[in-house]
Amino acid sequence: MHAFLRDNRAQLIQRCKDKVALRPSRGATREQLVHGVPMFLDQLTRTLQAEDRGDAVSGLRISGPSQGGAAAVSEMSVSATVHGGELLGLGYTVDQVVHDYGDLCQAIADLAVERETPFSVDEFRTLNRCLDNAIADAVTAFAAQRDRDVARRQAEQENERLGFLAHEMRNHLHVATLAFAALESGRLPVRGSTGTVLKRSLDSLEALIKSALMTIRDAALGSLRPRIFSLEGFLADAGRVGELYAADTGCTLQVAAVDPQFAIEGNRDLLCAALGNLLQNAFKFTKPGTEVILHAHVSDGWILIRVEDRCGGLPNGGATMMFVPFRQGFDDKRGLGLGLSIAKRGIEADGGRLTVDDMPGKGCVFTMALPVRRLP
Repeated sequence: MHAFLRDNRAQLIQRCKDKVALRPSRGATREQLVHGVPMFLDQLTRTLQAEDRGDAVSGLRISGPSQGGAAAVSEMSVSATVHGGELLGLGYTVDQVVHDYGDLCQAIADLAVERETPFSVDEFRTLNRCLDNAIADAVTAFAAQRDRDVARRQAEQENERLGFLAHEMRNHLHVATLAFAALESGRLPVRGSTGTVLKRSLDSLEALIKSALMTIRDAALGSLRPRIFSLEGFLADAGRVGELYAADTGCTLQVAAVDPQFAIEGNRDLLCAALGNLLQNAFKFTKPGTEVILHAHVSDGWILIRVEDRCGGLPNGGATMMFVPFRQGFDDKRGLGLGLSIAKRGIEADGGRLTVDDMPGKGCVFTMALPVRRLP
């Protein structure tokens, strides 16, 4: 058999490539074959040569013993392990890993029949042993790498969820603290707008904590029903929160008037949290003594809510990384770097989009775009 494999190596490899090409969503790539069929075929040929000359030790060193085993490290086990990891990286499934080696077995059998080339029982046993070992090692490596990838993705998602919760709780607590400090001065009535901000922040904290304790935040967010609400009232609420940020930073907030007939459809709490994150971000980076502008207008069926600051403009490449979780566009590392990514996710959940425009030397403008609605 080893002479047959050596003389027909190129044709056997091509037959395997042709079989792969016939499968749906598959393509024979150079990467797929680096540690796959060609290397396995060479190892099989050398194993048969060693056994043909009575050197069983060398044959086992190349291909490993029957039924493998943890201590059965061989050339074939190493290359098959690498091959299994490569196929996972190419997006293959575990059954496709098995088929890769089955293709070669079928190609050998078909070509042997066509050439009327007989093989001994021992040679077939060696072929089956090599296939069994290679498939086992490739599938084991494939599954282990896949499990590591799944675990890593789950850990990243869990970290983002925890970061979201911590970030939102901190924001609500910060607003509540500012409102309480303003009320504590004795110059503002408890039942005024500042008291309303304090109550809303405490209510939001309570809702977040309840959701976290029940461990169903994701399900809860998915089940929230959108509703139509006033754009004017929405901006007024955001403005009251923004005024607290302004007072805390020594800056000013300008809220432009809007047409009272326009409305937004979506989850008000999530969109309010998103706009609150944009305002907090603006006051965090705007230069001392400057102003933040909150205004909205309608264009081509969209309500465009803009938050404009005076941060001096974005650093090079800042706009591309602005909405990536745990990444911050400026040197100021206060916070978790989650506010803008949370805002973007909340806006997109209601069919909108969030963008940023750089004004070099001046500042930047964040724009929430949401489908326009009208109040009944």
